Amino acid sequence: MGIPEIVAGAVLILCSLVIVLVVLAQDSKDDGLTSAIGGGYNSSFYENNMARTKDAKLSRFTRFSAVLIFVITLALNVLANFNK
Repeated sequence: MGIPEIVAGAVLILCSLVIVLVVLAQDSKDDGLTSAIGGGYNSSFYENNMARTKDAKLSRFTRFSAVLIFVITLALNVLANFNK
């Protein structure tokens, strides 16, 4: 195993950890049973838009991380097969 494979593997592990943390940081879209019974909570227009902006950024970062993991995995496979 060469240096490029080790570096790519380390980056792959780092990206995997980042995507797990970003997904955990996102707000849940499901309000649950308490919202159905109690009618949910009322919040201001500003709070709703601020949450959407945060969620939108986290969603974009999640997609970016997933694509990066896909590309690194493909590159590692090509690199491993090239060295055989």
